[in-house]
Amino acid sequence: MGEHPLKRRKLITYSNSNSIISDQFRTIRASIRFVTSQKEKHVFLITSPSKKEGKSTIIANLAVSMTQQHERVLLIDANIRQPMIHRIFKLPNEFGLTDILLNNEPFSNAVYKTGIGKLEIITSGTTATNPAELLGSITMSELLDEVTKLYDTVLIDSPSVLGSTETRVLANQCDGVVLVFKHGKTGHDKVLEAGKVLHLAHAQLIGVIMNEC
Repeated sequence: MGEHPLKRRKLITYSNSNSIISDQFRTIRASIRFVTSQKEKHVFLITSPSKKEGKSTIIANLAVSMTQQHERVLLIDANIRQPMIHRIFKLPNEFGLTDILLNNEPFSNAVYKTGIGKLEIITSGTTATNPAELLGSITMSELLDEVTKLYDTVLIDSPSVLGSTETRVLANQCDGVVLVFKHGKTGHDKVLEAGKVLHLAHAQLIGVIMNEC
């Protein structure tokens, strides 16, 4: 049986690793490595100024690209209100990040193996009413400390920075933040505003990606 059309379309770095788009993700991967080469940990948060900028597709492809370098990569879906990662990778989402944080469960109980290199995923999990509190908790900090010892890279998909407080809470716990905005959709003022908000949150903005898809 062939792959689901959605999976083929979304994960171009997996379905067509020799494409121009896949090569662009390799460039992004190399750029992230260059600007963070002196850091011991590699935890990166991907966000956007507003909704529907394509950041979940970007981070999914970036994760695949990184694991093609034989890295062990963990992708965490911290977009608790509107999760997308489980849809892109066709995974269940009955148990995930929120369940770890709410019930103090071992994170290993929530890790899904994708079968794509050494890429593993923690989906968002059960819907929660207090995502900012959960993501800013000591339990979340302890989770990040634990997983950075086991993976070469940890990627976090978060909500839009201008539309939620949880991204600001989480951003300064990461080694770097990448801002994704959609060409022809996001105004320059929104990109600048998002950058200012991240700065006020003491986040390290390491790059901006213009999504033309």
